[in-house]
Amino acid sequence: MSASRFEDPRAEPAWARSALIVVAIGFLGIFLLVPLAAVFTQAFSKGVAVYLAALRDPVAQSAIRLTLLVAAVVVPVNTLFGIAAAWAITRFRFRGRNLLVTLIDLPLSVSPVVAGMLFVLLFGAQGWLGPWLGRHEIRILFALPGIVLATLFVTMPFVARQLIPLMEAQGRNEEEAALSMGASGWQILGWVTLPAIRWGLLYGIVLTAARAMGEFGAVSVVSGHIRGKTNTIPLHVEILYNEYQFAAAFAVSSLLALIALATLVAQAFLGRRLGSRSPQS
Repeated sequence: MSASRFEDPRAEPAWARSALIVVAIGFLGIFLLVPLAAVFTQAFSKGVAVYLAALRDPVAQSAIRLTLLVAAVVVPVNTLFGIAAAWAITRFRFRGRNLLVTLIDLPLSVSPVVAGMLFVLLFGAQGWLGPWLGRHEIRILFALPGIVLATLFVTMPFVARQLIPLMEAQGRNEEEAALSMGASGWQILGWVTLPAIRWGLLYGIVLTAARAMGEFGAVSVVSGHIRGKTNTIPLHVEILYNEYQFAAAFAVSSLLALIALATLVAQAFLGRRLGSRSPQS
């Protein structure tokens, strides 16, 4: 069998290509489309009035506001961190560079529940900083600061990991040319670097926002599950489901499903723009 047959997928038999397409579509249908359809079917199972009532419930409204507030804090902070980390890693060689790359990847390899427990170990009443925080009446756990910190940790890699390979592939030629013309570091960042990485940056921001609003494990550990105060949308859905309020649970979870669909659309659009702007294109 010639080597060209392995290099060109079109050389494979038509039945093999068709089988692969059917398997892929079937997999997506079973694990993506069917669950989404089930969520919206259950959400409207008792009518539109029940669906809207579940979303208008004061406790649900509080969970929605808290989720949006956490995302509004986390996304800008991790965006700035991602830009700074990607700039440092791709534009400079310094001692500890590999360690920084490893630390950025750490949240991807640590269970969110374990991450939440680390914050309990740090800020809990019996933790390392707990007694000091208690004496100064500073509350981290079971309050907004703990939820923000946990969400910051689990969403930290997304912007940086999107920008690092993109900036490495683009190189430093344009930035060095701007520097030779007398541009300052901030001018290079604002007029050269950011326009060149804008689609990758938006891609990372979309992933960060989606994860921030959908995070469950780490937030569940540090929130305390205080109804109407520290419950985000995923935690509120869990409470409704455990209380057998299935229609309300699916109604609120449909918001997360809509966020997931919007994320997929944004990923597809931004991925296409990234492909069209890649150095190889």
